[in-house]
Amino acid sequence: MARRNKKKKIRVDLNFPKDDNTRRNFLMISISSALIGIVFLAFWAANATLVFGILTPAPANGNPVFINTACGFDPNMALPDYTQNESCFFTKERTSTQTMEVEWDNVKGPGRGQEFDVTGIAPERLGTLSHPPQEMRMSCVAKADEDFPYTIQIWEPSTGGGLGTSYSVSGVTNQEGDCYLEVMNALPGEGWEIWLQFDRSYPRMKEFTLTLEVDTYDGIPDWMNNKNQFIGPEVNLGPFNLRPLIFINFFGYGFIFLVYPGAVYWDKKMKAINAMEEKFPDFLRDLAEYWKGGLSMTLAVRTLANSEYGSLNDEVQKMSQQLSWGVAFGDVIVLFAERVGTPLVKRAISLIGEANRAGGKISDILVTAANDSREIKFLEGERERAIASYIAVIWTSYFVFLGVIVVLAKVFIPAISSANSGDDSAQIGNMVIRAIDPLFFLVVFFYGVSAQGLGNGAMAGLMATGRLSSGMKHAGMMLIISTIAFNFVAFSPDLLGVPGDMGLNPALGYFSPG
Repeated sequence: MARRNKKKKIRVDLNFPKDDNTRRNFLMISISSALIGIVFLAFWAANATLVFGILTPAPANGNPVFINTACGFDPNMALPDYTQNESCFFTKERTSTQTMEVEWDNVKGPGRGQEFDVTGIAPERLGTLSHPPQEMRMSCVAKADEDFPYTIQIWEPSTGGGLGTSYSVSGVTNQEGDCYLEVMNALPGEGWEIWLQFDRSYPRMKEFTLTLEVDTYDGIPDWMNNKNQFIGPEVNLGPFNLRPLIFINFFGYGFIFLVYPGAVYWDKKMKAINAMEEKFPDFLRDLAEYWKGGLSMTLAVRTLANSEYGSLNDEVQKMSQQLSWGVAFGDVIVLFAERVGTPLVKRAISLIGEANRAGGKISDILVTAANDSREIKFLEGERERAIASYIAVIWTSYFVFLGVIVVLAKVFIPAISSANSGDDSAQIGNMVIRAIDPLFFLVVFFYGVSAQGLGNGAMAGLMATGRLSSGMKHAGMMLIISTIAFNFVAFSPDLLGVPGDMGLNPALGYFSPG
């Protein structure tokens, strides 16, 4: 008798992955942004006088630790000169335009003249390099009752005293565009003169307007202010002159990157899960109805896969596909609970799984789980509605605080600093006005607003949802708002210590040329 071949049963263990990279992505985003934030805070610390200047001794040469380290300057030596500054990318200089406007009326021959000064780098600050060239541009418009010729002469002072080289251009009254002169290198010095000349026989010149511009160097690096603090490159955005890379901004940038990106990602995922939980009771209720109608759990889920459950649609489709592959219903709902991962779903799925294994009237368990889930979501909604007014109060108080601080920084601090712009204290009667650094107060205000944003935001988020991620998201938004407000309103060039248009120091009076 032939032996019958016994067929071997092949058992396939379908160990389905969760197909959920939420935690991995959250860790990657959080760690990456935290590293960037730490780098930004380290940059801030290397430039802040709070760290090197108050908590620890400041470098003897007056430069921030970052500049000394990046440029290789010796912190124990004197302040770097122009030659040393030009050797480093961060301390290169750029010209600033100094302007002088001349408006004369009823000028009679032979004309008029006026003295002015051209600023520049002090000779002892040049180092081994010669003074860089400074371009001068002159344009003028002359109006009279009749057309007649005139001459403009610009005299450069001589090193030995008196006048040296002259530059001239001729024009005709009532004609625009022909009076323009360029001097490629206007040497710094006092006693420059500009002459307007025309013959005495000509009638008076009714109006004469002259604009003189000189691109000068001041010995201060372009990315530094007059207190040797790092303020970064200038960015012109319409009417706003911004310094987005000023060292104090990196205090805000650092905390924004520390708390915001990961919190936004996690809060977004929690909102998606919350949206699924909102539809979860409806799914359980429909599943109970199909069970009462005589369908098995497998057929019921596969039928409900064609229904509309909003954010839960994808999960119901996954359960239907897994059931079509032959995965047991109990394993499918366990995988679903692991993917969602919230206590509400896990508790309901645990009840359903036990009822499915025990048999009997599972529809009652489904209805009970649906009602329980719906009641929990209702209570969560009530809590959010009740706490919404407190969240509004927190945000309103923060905006009021921010507004007051910005107004103080924009109005009060300039008024106080302009009362005494020197390095020493000034006295008016019995009142002593001490010399202040406006940027110091701006920095203190910015620290205060940032600390307020971190605290208020964390509290607002925790009260709203009970999640730290939501608190960090609110804190990040407050930090972003305060950083934008300070940069567009408070961090004006005059308060940052950026050298402005100092002018060409024209003489108060004028003289007759010749």
